Amino acid sequence: MNTATALTLVAPYEDDGLATLEKYEIYMRGAGLAERSINESLATLKRLEVFAGRPVDEITTIDVSRYLGRTSIGANTRNTYFGLLRPFFRWLGNNGGRDLMNGLPRPRKPRGVPHPVSNDGLIRLLAQRMHKRTHAMILLMALAGLRVHEVAKVAGEDFNPIARTVRVVGKGGVDATLPLHPLLVELCYSMPRKGWWFPTNSTRTGHVLPRSVGSIVKMVMVRADIPGSAHSLRHWYGTALVQSGVDLRTTQTLLRHASLATTQIYTEVTDANREAAIDRLDPFGGVR
Repeated sequence: MNTATALTLVAPYEDDGLATLEKYEIYMRGAGLAERSINESLATLKRLEVFAGRPVDEITTIDVSRYLGRTSIGANTRNTYFGLLRPFFRWLGNNGGRDLMNGLPRPRKPRGVPHPVSNDGLIRLLAQRMHKRTHAMILLMALAGLRVHEVAKVAGEDFNPIARTVRVVGKGGVDATLPLHPLLVELCYSMPRKGWWFPTNSTRTGHVLPRSVGSIVKMVMVRADIPGSAHSLRHWYGTALVQSGVDLRTTQTLLRHASLATTQIYTEVTDANREAAIDRLDPFGGVR
């Protein structure tokens, strides 16, 4: 890092010997970002350092463009990396460094396509032999639409079976209270009323990792010959809501999406639905 850049980084973050990424981590925690978001941001920045072969505060704009332009990553991943790097360089620019990404166009993100587990597939999945907690994970995804990282950290205190609600802290620390399906109410009475539902096997003082939830559910899906990932159960949740007649706005609130466009990615419209919609068209107003 050149002398000019080193001097300009001291304000408003004073020169206390901390590395740039350490200061950025402190900033993110002070801003109340979720632990998952902090870890993903730092991991992406460290990968960028390895790719460029230099510290993050010595990286150039061309380094960023080359990193995002790699043919080994897909369009969705490229868009995700951009979204993680952009806030860092904006922060760096506001604290005496250079905002290298100011003016860089955001990579185009392909329109998402829903990949829900089929209705028959879900029946087949639930019929598999599995541990009680694996069954609970699947029900939380399919009947409450929880993401894997949300399932990992559910605790007995989050559930109110009398009021039929569950409290979920989702992406970006967004806090929501969701209604419980009757099967989940029943599940509550067989799971711990306090503490983690899915504690780690080693210490039992913490919850399992999200990737463990995804792997556990995926193994059962493979045994049942069901394509997709654990997240496909959330896609089933959104699709099943719409197909049962729930309006898109209500589905959006249950999926906890900020944008209705995101909800549309999760809600597959079947050929039967489309055919039924076309059959309802009557250019003669019922008179022939």
